[in-house]
Amino acid sequence: MSSLKPPETPHRTAPRSTTARSHLRTSRLRIVRPPAILIVGASITGPILALLLCRAGFDAVSVLDAAPAVTERGGGVLGLRHPSLDILDRAGVDQNDYVTHPSERIRTIEVRHRRTNGPATHLYPGRNTTWTQLHHALTRRLPDGTLRTGQRVTHLHLAGGRPQLTVAGADPYSADLVIFCDGRTSVGRRILDPRRRLRYAGYVAHRGHTDAPTDNRTSYLADFCRYEPVPGGLQFNLAPVPGGLDWTMHLNTHAADYTAWCGTTPTRRAYLPAAPQAARDQVDQAAAEHLPAELADLVADTPRRAAAPVLDIPAPRRMVWPLGRGHTILLGDALAPVRPHTGMGANLGIEQAAGLTAALTQHSRHGADLPTALESFQARHLPAVTAVLREGRAIARALRLGV
Repeated sequence: MSSLKPPETPHRTAPRSTTARSHLRTSRLRIVRPPAILIVGASITGPILALLLCRAGFDAVSVLDAAPAVTERGGGVLGLRHPSLDILDRAGVDQNDYVTHPSERIRTIEVRHRRTNGPATHLYPGRNTTWTQLHHALTRRLPDGTLRTGQRVTHLHLAGGRPQLTVAGADPYSADLVIFCDGRTSVGRRILDPRRRLRYAGYVAHRGHTDAPTDNRTSYLADFCRYEPVPGGLQFNLAPVPGGLDWTMHLNTHAADYTAWCGTTPTRRAYLPAAPQAARDQVDQAAAEHLPAELADLVADTPRRAAAPVLDIPAPRRMVWPLGRGHTILLGDALAPVRPHTGMGANLGIEQAAGLTAALTQHSRHGADLPTALESFQARHLPAVTAVLREGRAIARALRLGV
């Protein structure tokens, strides 16, 4: 692969001091213009990547998202490990803006015949937040004009030697780098890596949000609690969130049942923002059969619910594809959605965004060969994705989920 040439259109660069110019002449570094960058997807990985790039001095960064406006599109509690928290700190995102309940405790509670046994408590090396809190903290820090909503990408092709995106109902976008962060059903992955197809894992993550209880269940309001009924086939997580409680029930579900709920297969409809009545009934019945009465009542009284099938995918062998004088890249869930039990989906995306920013910064500031930098970035991050994919399957087997 040849080194990426400067963009065809000029971009603004910050003026350098005499001292800086002298240093550059002395060190004989080959300085290149910052590349024009398009990021597809504005969930979590896309905005944090844009923030990191902007703080690193890249001034031609745009985030395209298919949604007509910046709204909540799903996702409940997110666990952010210390490396991710540190990256967010360095991106200027104050932890107080997205962490409301700072407890590090996780309580794992075995349930037999609807009676609890335990709990076993351990400390989580990080903090919990919610998709909504983190998303708002990220998007409101983006420079004006960076995020462009209502931009549904349909095709990727080569035009004038550079990657170009076709957008429904709009003019095409060209750039030197196109980075897909567009989630589990990524358009970018279907274009760049079509042989790696999603597979339904055999169970569904049902999510509910309810107001905080006011009776003797206040012990639930402090920590993340994980209930694991024996012999398995169900897992129930409960966590405090602003204004109430968020719960997730992982429940074995036939693909035919999911298809009956929404009229298509789990891999085609990967999120139901409003769970249909048949799904609610299945969850209520499972809660009544396997969970303590107080939790079953909590589930039954929850009005707001969503559902998402748990999906698998073969491990990726690459993250970066050259296209003309530019490159295309997959990050986060667009690269490989991982099982929710691992708690690593958001963490992988954030860490990949930081690694990619470092590679691009070395290229832009210090003239590092871009293909070499991207190959090194890929070599560092691919093994972690493969390991988490494997870990997710092992956890599910232990819980008899998807069996």
